[in-house]
Amino acid sequence: MIVTLILVCEAGFWVLLAAGLALRYVARKPRLGAAVLLCEPLLELVLLVVTAVDLKNGAAPDWKHGLAAVYIGFTVGLGHSTITWADARVAHRFAGGPAPVKPPRYGMARAAHEWRVAARWTLAAVTAIALLQAAVLYVGGDGDTGSLRMWQQKMLWVIGVNLVVAGGYTVFPKREPGGRAGAGR
Repeated sequence: MIVTLILVCEAGFWVLLAAGLALRYVARKPRLGAAVLLCEPLLELVLLVVTAVDLKNGAAPDWKHGLAAVYIGFTVGLGHSTITWADARVAHRFAGGPAPVKPPRYGMARAAHEWRVAARWTLAAVTAIALLQAAVLYVGGDGDTGSLRMWQQKMLWVIGVNLVVAGGYTVFPKREPGGRAGAGR
């Protein structure tokens, strides 16, 4: 049931995003579109409550409960940037807005961009780790929490990989062809 709810929440995220942006730009109802977009966190709240109730009713914590925590964490860390990304493209396509800004490709501007990306992924992973720890504490010492701890370890890997990538762009900045170093394009 938890996996099905995660899939429903993911589909719901994209449906609400499409509906909110369509209302905002196609139907020219920006307030209504914003209201629809603001309903997206309700999906994660439902998932959190259902997962907690499932554990409270005696379900053994397993990978599905961990996946629910990770999904919520990733929505917290990456949901806003995903909505912003889609909003810029829909505004450009349907409302005559400016072309979406592409991330810089070279130099320290690219490194700064990678650090912002790493920060979003780190927020997602830390949120998931915190929710997983709350589930471990909720289940208590009598339950088998190995699968939840396994998800926590994976989230630490997510943080590590993102820090290594951002650090790599800082230590070894990509140079623009033609020799201009440090230029962000």
